[in-house]
Amino acid sequence: MRIATYLHEGRRCHGIVEGGSVRALPEGTSPLEAAYGVRPVGPAVPLTDVHLLAPLEPPAIRDFVTFEEHVEGVRRSVDGAGGVPEAWYDAPTFYFTNPYAVIGPYDDVPVPPGSRLLDFELEVAAVIGREGRDLTPEQARDHIVGYTILNDWSARDLQSREMQVRLGPGKGKDTAATLGPYLVTADELEPYRDTDGFLRLGLTASVNGEVIGKDLLSNMSWTFEEMAAYASRGTVVRPGDILGSGTCGNGGCLAELWGVRGEQSPPPLRPGDTVTLTVEGIGTVSNTVVEGVDPVPVPAARRRRRERP
Repeated sequence: MRIATYLHEGRRCHGIVEGGSVRALPEGTSPLEAAYGVRPVGPAVPLTDVHLLAPLEPPAIRDFVTFEEHVEGVRRSVDGAGGVPEAWYDAPTFYFTNPYAVIGPYDDVPVPPGSRLLDFELEVAAVIGREGRDLTPEQARDHIVGYTILNDWSARDLQSREMQVRLGPGKGKDTAATLGPYLVTADELEPYRDTDGFLRLGLTASVNGEVIGKDLLSNMSWTFEEMAAYASRGTVVRPGDILGSGTCGNGGCLAELWGVRGEQSPPPLRPGDTVTLTVEGIGTVSNTVVEGVDPVPVPAARRRRRERP
């Protein structure tokens, strides 16, 4: 099942996608409720007549980093260091990113204030459907309700500077995060699951119609179930929580290629550039970069002459 959130005739609706049309769900029904079996009641409306929004409004987004090739390339680009940190292999590391930055599958993306090195990141996100705590990977399978595409837009210059403080990223990834085009229920993707538990989905990233990267989701080093189990360790995961796969390898973002090639080729994204990400079995999102705003000035830290009470 494919579940969409959209605007139609001035109303925000949730609905089930059937071919090239969408049928509205009963008023008050959430996308997660629909995933567990609520049937549509509205007439079929062509998708060309609606404006697709992000399929859900997540309460929390945990973005993991599960592709070894991506870690190696971006580390070289951002930090100037080679290889993969040994600590990366210990567990599926993640950071919390901004749920208020979520945008729809075809919305414009403003350049983050003060950035000159805008990048995209091709990811797949699992969506939690049921609350859980201290889950095993086996238990976590039943807590993942579906999947969607995630583009974790990244201001590489801001990210590189602020992470020298060994905290973050913060403003380097705070302006936009694309979700969409639909929430695809987990059962739809079961035919793609391989013998090791990974979803073997083809991933493609293009900029202005030129293919930049291609990979397989099954090149992750942890399954989504293992990620969900780790996320729930000592805490809870709740319905609507997003677990991003992290950026795929082989051109899943520009920074990885910059690290491999030793130069900014392809160049950073500029206003007018359109980034299109396609994931087999889920769909396509396509966003165009537009001018952002100038940063509001904030003073540098005061270098204090320390006094004690």
